[in-house]
Amino acid sequence: MPTGKKKIGVLLLAFGGANSIEDVEPFITNVLKGRVLTEELLIKAKERYNLIGGSSPLLAITKDEASALEKVLNTEGSVGFKSYVGMRFWPPYIKDTIKEIASDGIEEVIGIIMAPHSSRASTGGYLSAVQEGLEVSGDALKVRYLPDWHTHPLLIEAITDNIKEAQKNFDPKDKVLTIFSAHSLPVPAVKGDAYLPKIDETIKAVTEKMELDSCLAFQSKGGGPVPWLGPDAEDVIKGARGEGYSGVLVVPLGFVSDHVETLYDLDILFKETAEEAGLGYARSASLNTNEKFIAMLAEMVTLTLKDRD
Repeated sequence: MPTGKKKIGVLLLAFGGANSIEDVEPFITNVLKGRVLTEELLIKAKERYNLIGGSSPLLAITKDEASALEKVLNTEGSVGFKSYVGMRFWPPYIKDTIKEIASDGIEEVIGIIMAPHSSRASTGGYLSAVQEGLEVSGDALKVRYLPDWHTHPLLIEAITDNIKEAQKNFDPKDKVLTIFSAHSLPVPAVKGDAYLPKIDETIKAVTEKMELDSCLAFQSKGGGPVPWLGPDAEDVIKGARGEGYSGVLVVPLGFVSDHVETLYDLDILFKETAEEAGLGYARSASLNTNEKFIAMLAEMVTLTLKDRD
């Protein structure tokens, strides 16, 4: 970080993931927050982690994103930036990262929730975790968050670039259904929330850039007595053949970084579902450290700093 400049912290906030098979049980226990971890759920979780190599790459990818963002932000200007990573459900926990930021003498932080579509039921938990970290540590950090970026032109460009690359897996004559996949949430939890409208706005921005036969579907549905957002992506894939499609292309629209819900759900489960239905299959790449994605985050950080004055 450049010396002699005011220090601004940039805090990337992500879900977390188990670093090993041994970590899966305590990680899932953290996620459940007091709910019972059944043997069936634990076995399924371990199976998925085994199938993706035994650990989640989310922390490493988020650190790479933070490093790339810091590099872009520090190329010019009168402000010096230092990036940090905080996770909700696994180390480095958000509260511990808050302490680290304060110990570095930083007084102002820009928080980035690494999810394109905010909602009270999902991303609201990150805001609470940061606030709890501030209250526990007693640090007088000023934390601001990026405004919505789900339709930012650079984000849309990055998504469309990845879709075009994935389309190369099909013959131009193939009739392909593009499925935009987002994380399902309980229906009551999103009542009156902007989650669904934001997803629709992202899809609209993408489909205005390129002609697609597309639909929205959801993955990672939980259990319980309440209904969850649908349709389920697996069901859409299963029905695509009967609707005349020869292939499906899945876009991980609700996720920016690879983790178990892309590496297992998209790369293994959805692919097997498509093949069993006699369909060709491809999925577009996650954003991860995509240059346009990182440039978009840097632009939004700069905008957020300007708006505070």
